[in-house]
Amino acid sequence: MKMQRNAPRIASTLLAAAFTLVQAGVAVAQTSAPETASEIHRTGMPPTQQQGDISFVTGGVGRDESTALRQARRQWPLSLQFTGPGASYVADVQVQVAKAGGTAVLDTTSHGPYLLARLPPGRYTVSATYSGVTRRQSVNVRGNGSARATFAFPSSH
Repeated sequence: MKMQRNAPRIASTLLAAAFTLVQAGVAVAQTSAPETASEIHRTGMPPTQQQGDISFVTGGVGRDESTALRQARRQWPLSLQFTGPGASYVADVQVQVAKAGGTAVLDTTSHGPYLLARLPPGRYTVSATYSGVTRRQSVNVRGNGSARATFAFPSSH
């Protein structure tokens, strides 16, 4: 008889304990997870990519991502920006970065108007192709934020 009277109290205690354990598990999962899509969206930075020894990020579509990339420029040795007519931003620009001797160190497509790359110090030639038009610029990388180049393209056909 005594057990029957305590059953509701025991059930509610067990339910509260289970709820507490579930909440603790969720909190641990959120704090120990590696950089996830939600973390990327919180910072606004697109994911870092790797090609050989060169790490880089591309993007800038959307206000948060564009702002994050502009603010991060000084932390990357090379910063590239791609514009079209009227200073509008363009994406899907084929980019090749070559050492002074002509050896390509990065060959990729920019997924937005910005490309930031970690290059060792030195002189490079950057070729950017958009809508069949290629532009080239020489850059001298000396350290973080030291080399910036803007590529302006005419309107596409």
